[in-house]
Amino acid sequence: MSGYFFALGLCVLLILFLIHLMRQRRLREKYAILWLALAIAITIIGAFPNFVELLAHYAGVELPSNLLFAGAITVLLGVCIQLSTEVTAIEEETRTLAEELALLRLEVAERERITAAGQVAAAGI
Repeated sequence: MSGYFFALGLCVLLILFLIHLMRQRRLREKYAILWLALAIAITIIGAFPNFVELLAHYAGVELPSNLLFAGAITVLLGVCIQLSTEVTAIEEETRTLAEELALLRLEVAERERITAAGQVAAAGI
């Protein structure tokens, strides 16, 4: 039974750590909500292990641990997909910013060239 208390303690520490990260603005709210919900769900499962057996029975899964593993894999897959979409959006934004920077540098170089040519022409008069 001490394993349950250890797991519950870790879940409570995880919840406190997530709140700490949110207060320091190191974790955005849209991610924090997901992680807090997950930590609270794990805490509830840890506090009431018979609840997993009940869920496994209704889901038609023979072993409750298989249901937990399937749920964990599903959550991890969802997180991977969500992070992949975030990375794709950031890559697109980075590419767009790099193109805009290149155009601005070209424009500055042209203006410097025109200004330099104008100064040479004015000095030659």
